[in-house]
Amino acid sequence: MSIANLLNKQMGRFALAATTSICVFTLAISSASAGDREKAKYIHDRIAGVAPTNAVLANMTSDIAANIDNAIDTAMQNPNFLNVTVKNMVIPWTNKDETVFFPFNDAAATIIGYIRDGTDFRGILSDDVIYTVNGVTPAYSTANNNHYAQAEHQNVDLRTQLQSGVQSSVTGYPAEAVAGVMTTRASARAFFYAGTNRAMLRYTMLNYMCTDMEQIKDVTRPPDYVHQDVTRSPGGDSDVFLNNCVGCHAGMDGLGGAFAYHQWGPAIFDANLDPEPQSMTYITTPVIYNIDGVAITSPTRVAHKFRQNPTNFEFGRIAADNSWKNYWRTGINAKLGWSNNTPQASVNGAGAAALGAELANTTAFARCQVIKVYRHVCHNDPSEASLTAITASFTGNNYDMRTVFRESVKVCMNANPNL
Repeated sequence: MSIANLLNKQMGRFALAATTSICVFTLAISSASAGDREKAKYIHDRIAGVAPTNAVLANMTSDIAANIDNAIDTAMQNPNFLNVTVKNMVIPWTNKDETVFFPFNDAAATIIGYIRDGTDFRGILSDDVIYTVNGVTPAYSTANNNHYAQAEHQNVDLRTQLQSGVQSSVTGYPAEAVAGVMTTRASARAFFYAGTNRAMLRYTMLNYMCTDMEQIKDVTRPPDYVHQDVTRSPGGDSDVFLNNCVGCHAGMDGLGGAFAYHQWGPAIFDANLDPEPQSMTYITTPVIYNIDGVAITSPTRVAHKFRQNPTNFEFGRIAADNSWKNYWRTGINAKLGWSNNTPQASVNGAGAAALGAELANTTAFARCQVIKVYRHVCHNDPSEASLTAITASFTGNNYDMRTVFRESVKVCMNANPNL
């Protein structure tokens, strides 16, 4: 073989090796890009619920390795994040049936506004705040839901059109009546209508602390706040009350006094009235009414519903004002993580806003937001380790709900074996 042929053969081998190396290198780059691209698409699907445009996907892909939070924030800028993902998560919190198939309303708008703005989410149960929709007519009304129904009909971009306002100014209620979403029209319609207002406490704890009454039943709590309408001998057996009923009522009735001045419709409930065109009533002056046909001895601001059925147990508590007492700070329900609860001791307060702050400053409240977001974004439950870590990030970032969305989608993305 000539020297020229040998050189050509060697050069061919070098060229093949170089070409192979280039192909392998290119394949490695392509594989990495494909991985980041799939992660970006996964994030966008989970956060916005729709496929990203090619431009958005390219932008997010470039952010995956450098700063994944930027990629997540890009997905959050899609209108569907608030209009669909977040709205579908929070609408069930605003009605007794806990269904997503319920009209957009002031409670949902306010929750969405807090999430959009990164506002300290603990204020959702106590702040004098309400969100309305800019540019939508008719304007907000305490007598109907038309403002929000029209916003939903127009598919208004909540990212740009939601506006924060002072709830007491928008509604005309005194500031002392206001307690975040609990006193919005939707919540009042759902949880103050008829009954005894116990529903407001139950659903607030269910929706914001992921805790229902059966889970926190404690028969060792003092029964002195249990109202007259609760018989102490159901079916003639006092053991039923002592071993069952008191477990919920001791704590529930202790806290429920916070809503003693709130009512849906007139101060004296009238079952013959259509509840829909009514609005929340906050009793500011003493009201004269009868209890089971007998006139009360003196006028009171306490809603009639708090004094109904007094003959069930005449020695039960008679609500005189809107004060409350938290017996759940001691005993087994100290596990809810009440703030400043060392040493453990019951706490007294007055009014709905103070109660809202009491509930929102628990560990259970913070963990509940993480559980709800994680389930909605990842479609399963977080592990205890993930729940603890995301909760720590949430509380450490001033209870900014956007943090929960970011951390949740990262956890479920990293747990996905296909990414």
